[in-house]
Amino acid sequence: MTHQIQTLELVQQRKPRHALPRELYGDPSVYREDLEQLWHKEWIFAGHTFELEKPGQYLTLQIGDYPIVVVRGADGELRAFHNACRHRGSKVCQEASGKAAKLVCPYHKWTFDLDGKLLFAGNMGSDFNTRDYGLKPAHCEVVESYIFVCVAETAPDFEPFRQAVTPFIAPHGLDNCKVAFESNLIEKGNWKLVFENNRECFHCDGAHPELMNSFVENLSVAGVADSEDPELEAFWDRCEAAGLPSRMAMGETGQYRMTRIPLSSKAVSYTMDGKPAVSRRLDQSGVENIGALLYFHYPNTWNHFLGDHALSFRVLPLGPTETLVTTKWLVPKDAQEGIDYDLDHLTRVWLATNDQDRKLVEATQAGVTSPAYEPGPYSDLAENGVCQFDDWYCETMRQKLTD
Repeated sequence: MTHQIQTLELVQQRKPRHALPRELYGDPSVYREDLEQLWHKEWIFAGHTFELEKPGQYLTLQIGDYPIVVVRGADGELRAFHNACRHRGSKVCQEASGKAAKLVCPYHKWTFDLDGKLLFAGNMGSDFNTRDYGLKPAHCEVVESYIFVCVAETAPDFEPFRQAVTPFIAPHGLDNCKVAFESNLIEKGNWKLVFENNRECFHCDGAHPELMNSFVENLSVAGVADSEDPELEAFWDRCEAAGLPSRMAMGETGQYRMTRIPLSSKAVSYTMDGKPAVSRRLDQSGVENIGALLYFHYPNTWNHFLGDHALSFRVLPLGPTETLVTTKWLVPKDAQEGIDYDLDHLTRVWLATNDQDRKLVEATQAGVTSPAYEPGPYSDLAENGVCQFDDWYCETMRQKLTD
């Protein structure tokens, strides 16, 4: 049985409003198809433009089988390249990030310009033509500081997502931000378990005491409670009147969604006391409490935007049961640590929450690996988000595997 047929059969076995069959959470052949059908074909969030402000600044990431480097060119343009030397394949840029006048392979010193052209290759003889051996490009798109990369030969149309998400993010002024802190956490769990855990807060009361100082899961936003909730409507009206789109918008297939939620009473930020972590504002709305704008884009990012700072989360699979989760705390570019924000006050809630989620994911991975595991039903009240993710995954894989 081929990997494609096996994965398709597993996807089709899933019962409506139930978790996935256990093989979808760790079987190597399923993981292979996840890479081939999703990670190697969809737009993947890589990082932020303000991390690469100057020519020669670069960041690297691993998208399934593909090492990628994103670099700011001398002309100011951002480009993505396959991070494999055209000589014998060594990774050209071997650090997570850096700055270089030229991209020089450390193995045999083949030297590439920032636009990918090969400038120098020693001892290759008079018949060697450098024009034939530039770095291979990958697709690269930018929306409101978010850099997305696609390694497919033909990338999906990026414009619908760009047009949908821009009005929501633009008022938060991310182009004038910087990374105040970055966390990288390896979770011993399948990437789908990582995203499932994020897409519901059924577990939050018992697992996330720090986060619950400020976060409240709104059942109206989840599509469970009455969508005419007067308090939520009043909150949305107040924010939208100040130029902050807030009512839910989502992609046709459910791959991305944006909405704004109110926080708990008197909380204005994700902090232990609910007070702002940063003295500067990201937005210019004039509204003191704008809650949190939430947006996700499957398969690899979810995000939170508050009045004083924002958080971006990036998910990258490292193997069938191993996932890298990168969190970045974003603050105004001119904010000074120790003056405008205290780093512990800024990061404490989500550092704790991320580690708690890691333990939940790893315990779930251990359980779903058991031959005795049988997928259970999702709650109609509290697990519609995670069910929506599984619906998207199964339908997308079904379409791609039967194409």
